[in-house]
Amino acid sequence: MPALLQIKQLHKAYGAAVIFDDASAAFSSDQKIGVIGRNGAGKTTLCRILTGHETADSGTITRSTSLRLRYLEQHDNFLPGETAVDFLMRTTGAEHWECGAMAARFQIKNEMLAQPIQVLPGGYQTRVKLTAMLLGRPNFLVLDEPSNYLDLSTLILLETFLQGFHGGYLVVSHDREFLKRTCDHTLECEGGQLTLYPGDIEEYFEFKEEQIAQKQAFNRSVEKKREQLQAFIDRFRAKAATASRAQAKVKQLEKLKTIEIAHPASTVRITIPPIEDKAGVALSCEDLAIGYPEKDVARGIHFDIERGAHVAVLGDNGEGKTTFLKTLAGQLAPKSGTFRWGTGLKVAYYAQHVFSLLDPEDDIDAYLMRSSAPDVTHQDVLAMAGCFLFKGDDVEKKVKVLSGGERARLVLAGLLLSKSQVLLLDEPTNHLDFETVEALGRALKNFPGTVFFISHDRTFVNLLATSILEVKRGKISRYPGSYEDYVYHLELMAHGGQGDPAFSDPMPSAKKALSQKPKGEDCKDAEIRESPEKGTVGKSSRKGGFRSEIAKIKKNMDKVEQRMQHYMAERTKILDEIAQNPFRYSRERNTRLKELQARIEEAEDEWYSLEEKLQQYQGRPEG
Repeated sequence: MPALLQIKQLHKAYGAAVIFDDASAAFSSDQKIGVIGRNGAGKTTLCRILTGHETADSGTITRSTSLRLRYLEQHDNFLPGETAVDFLMRTTGAEHWECGAMAARFQIKNEMLAQPIQVLPGGYQTRVKLTAMLLGRPNFLVLDEPSNYLDLSTLILLETFLQGFHGGYLVVSHDREFLKRTCDHTLECEGGQLTLYPGDIEEYFEFKEEQIAQKQAFNRSVEKKREQLQAFIDRFRAKAATASRAQAKVKQLEKLKTIEIAHPASTVRITIPPIEDKAGVALSCEDLAIGYPEKDVARGIHFDIERGAHVAVLGDNGEGKTTFLKTLAGQLAPKSGTFRWGTGLKVAYYAQHVFSLLDPEDDIDAYLMRSSAPDVTHQDVLAMAGCFLFKGDDVEKKVKVLSGGERARLVLAGLLLSKSQVLLLDEPTNHLDFETVEALGRALKNFPGTVFFISHDRTFVNLLATSILEVKRGKISRYPGSYEDYVYHLELMAHGGQGDPAFSDPMPSAKKALSQKPKGEDCKDAEIRESPEKGTVGKSSRKGGFRSEIAKIKKNMDKVEQRMQHYMAERTKILDEIAQNPFRYSRERNTRLKELQARIEEAEDEWYSLEEKLQQYQGRPEG
């Protein structure tokens, strides 16, 4: 398939910060590509360069004459007071009826089209932008964080559309599950380079881990062999009878080389300052009604939540999830009924746009120190800042120079330092890379306090949720099933009540795959494996005598060494294949590498056992 877009020797820097350094890649219309990388690695910059919104410092971007590219960007270019349909007609040139027909695919009703777009919930604003993108009849899409602010129902609709889209696309997302369901290629922005891998995100991470593990295992084997050879050389080089063998081992030792392993990026770990762990009821709601003076959102809310519960608040956009959290945070008064927090509980609230209220002249360090509990140390503050990618001198930056995503991370870091027993989190994963999302999920999973959170990131919800509150049609109630049950129900609804194979796991589990041994491998090993006979290293047989026993040991040592060399040659051949074509993934090949490593280690242990026994025999007087 010819390339629609080609990048050659791309270089882009902002001041001293180099984003891309001689990066190259090519994309075609049959590739569904998930773009990953840490915050600041260049994902959005890449999207803007490809779409012409930014220019590279050097390098070339070649666009095919058949390319029809459309871009879903993070920035909103709505005009003040502009309705949704006016925006669609202005930006696409489509007729009113065309806009309505495409908008219906994302469940944007006619009355919403007539409303000012800026009064719509954030998820619906993203739906309008998706509609505008698709009205251009593209054959290649660039989507920068499309899952931000989308509710799960709409996300499933978007997934379904992308799975059936006849064209290629680049999707930047921190939602691992979304990428796994929609993408068959993975593009990583890391260290100024672009790495395009022909597999989904799970395969790519497995591939990277296996590459590192194989190199580490090879290096361990080399070091072990070096130690063995050096021990042999030190022991026998001074003896005339064995000096030639020792010299041969010296030459073997000189040939042994380890494989250089690139320094891996540090793993994100978030440590939340400890709080006192108490039992009892955290929240009681009695006939609670929530909403605004002119509108009821939900009524008849009645339940108790135990301390330590991690509650996912789920439902479509506009149903009242944020209104519920605002009420619990004290920003909205109940319309009727009551709710009550447990005695002595400190409540902290993270709102979607709370970062817009920051003082522009504040700096990161001062803000975090002021947000922290009295017993939190400055070292704790710096550690938390580092977890949210503010490292070294970054803590001296003023709020006014931070991006929206950086401000959001700053507020979230401050909230975790407050040592509050209750956390109310409204879309905390927006603006975070997926590694930080998952680190936050793992940290909160072990948090002994109570958490109410709104999120449509399925990996994050799966990590954290112990119970579910569903907000739907004016009611807020406990969902009786698991989160997996909830997602499956929405998938059935999106497909008219029928299951859809598009939502099945595209890959067998790693465990199952590894258990399926490649055909012929048992035979291959059987052909070259000759285990030494039992008793050959025991007492000398009466018939063979002392010298016969030494001969048997030497013969077995030769056989073991030949077997070991065979395994090492096969392993070297596979490693050479990987080095020549590092992005051709083969599960069978990786499984065979693991088997070979185990065989080599077994053979080395066997050879050394025989060598020690041989020395014992040679050290005895005959007879």
